[in-house]
Amino acid sequence: MDAARFSPTRQQALARGTYLGVLGSVVGVSAGLLAMVVALTGTAAAAPPLWLWPVLAFGPPLAGALAGVLLRPRLGTEIDAGGIHTVTPFGVGVEPWSRVVDLRAERRGARTVVSVYFESGASVQLRAPYTGELFAADPRFELKVFALSHLWRSHRFGGVPL
Repeated sequence: MDAARFSPTRQQALARGTYLGVLGSVVGVSAGLLAMVVALTGTAAAAPPLWLWPVLAFGPPLAGALAGVLLRPRLGTEIDAGGIHTVTPFGVGVEPWSRVVDLRAERRGARTVVSVYFESGASVQLRAPYTGELFAADPRFELKVFALSHLWRSHRFGGVPL
């Protein structure tokens, strides 16, 4: 059996990237307005060109949406015989099955996420799967949680040949 891999859905990746891009746009427009006020009141500098404002307003959300879709395969959770691997663009974190004592779906704010509890008492939220409202909805979330739970129980209590 190959490793199971759970990544955010296309819709979730697009929405998350756009959301982060909108936050970047708010920061960019705010910084631009502040710089313009400082330049116009403190010196005799000219106002910034008009094309700058649409770039600051619409550039980051578009770039964020593109980045979200492109980074989607590099985010998520991978399950194999070695344990649970959390995958990010910056690396992979591994937790062996021997340390995992519980795995459950929990509400965190507006989302339902999968939390993994370790024998040390620590817990971690998996990057995928998750579900929420509007664009964060995953219609197959329950099936993914069931698959994760089945794999964990199989390794914890009986082992599955992988």
